Amino acid sequence: MLAGMGKHASATAQRRFVWSRIVWPLVLRTRSAAFTLGQYQLERDAACAGSGVSIHSASRGLASLQRRDLVRREGKLYSIHYRLIPYMRLGAECGYATAVGEVRLRPGA
Repeated sequence: MLAGMGKHASATAQRRFVWSRIVWPLVLRTRSAAFTLGQYQLERDAACAGSGVSIHSASRGLASLQRRDLVRREGKLYSIHYRLIPYMRLGAECGYATAVGEVRLRPGA
């Protein structure tokens, strides 16, 4: 998946994979904006086994999502950004580009 990509392109690909195949399906399945590390790991293991991506790559993707402020860690819980909760409540598909756009919107803009 990441062969032949530059550093920034591979980081974006990791974030996209983790968001679209692990985090967002987990949020929709649990119908909760927060999830534990154990829930994430179970979802990650299933997604990585099905697509041939290494677990380490997915772990780097979660850390990168935290740096981008899409996912926040609060003690032992991880939660999605508050602007993404309406998408979760509707059960709507929220791709990586949509999530980034929502998080980066400025109040009053």
